[in-house]
Amino acid sequence: MINGVTIKINVDKYLLSALQEDITGEDVSTNAVMREEKTGTADLICKEDGVICGLEIFRRVFELLDENIRFETRFKDGDPVKKGDLIGIVTGDIRAILSGERTALNYLQRMSGIATHTRNMAAQLAESNTKLLDTRKTTPNMRIFEKYAVKVGGGNNHRYNLSDGLMLKDNHIGAAGSVAKAVEMAKEYAPFVRKVEVEVETLDQLEEALAAGADIIMLDNMDLETMRKAVEITAGRAELECSGNVTKQRLKEIAAIGVDYVSAGTLTYGAPLMDISLKNLKPCK
Repeated sequence: MINGVTIKINVDKYLLSALQEDITGEDVSTNAVMREEKTGTADLICKEDGVICGLEIFRRVFELLDENIRFETRFKDGDPVKKGDLIGIVTGDIRAILSGERTALNYLQRMSGIATHTRNMAAQLAESNTKLLDTRKTTPNMRIFEKYAVKVGGGNNHRYNLSDGLMLKDNHIGAAGSVAKAVEMAKEYAPFVRKVEVEVETLDQLEEALAAGADIIMLDNMDLETMRKAVEITAGRAELECSGNVTKQRLKEIAAIGVDYVSAGTLTYGAPLMDISLKNLKPCK
């Protein structure tokens, strides 16, 4: 969860980098029209229906520019919002509001878009025991934000990074020489508390992975009939994850087959930005 401690330890560096990208020297436009400190307010307005996500990140961007800034909102991450909703009000140094606006909105729009897209996808699995997972197909330096947004939207996180889980894909198998050899080497190398997941593309590879003792088997780009056979063959001896060509339209069919997980890179790379604006900036009287 992204809370105050997480933000200061793990998130501030990314926010500062984004602000530095946008302000390499000075904010020329703001400094031209606002020569000295003056307190003002601006309204955060939702321009389409969706799921709001990233409110504390939005707040923190402005706090890094003005520690006295205030952001008041009656919403929390995960809440549904409607077009026209006043999500919140920012109050503080007008220069900080103007300079931080785009960076703060970039995070909020991206995270809310992912949360909204994920909730729409997860709804297709609501009546099943299949869990929806994200992947490592995230925007560079945005993973902590994007995976958090998936959770807020009702999805589940797969491994966070390469240090977080042991997963043998086709090129690992190629390097090891076979599915069985890759699983054997992984079990020998990894601590006993680590599960070993391996990707298979055929039913023969599935049999090989089961015989080698894989804990989780990813069925990569299999058609529905082949996946049904895979579930029958596995018979509960390992957890099964479906991956590849996962769309909203196919989710119910995939879940009906009985796999434990379905992973979709589109949760992060396929989500459109949510339309949110910071409007009505005015000085306080």
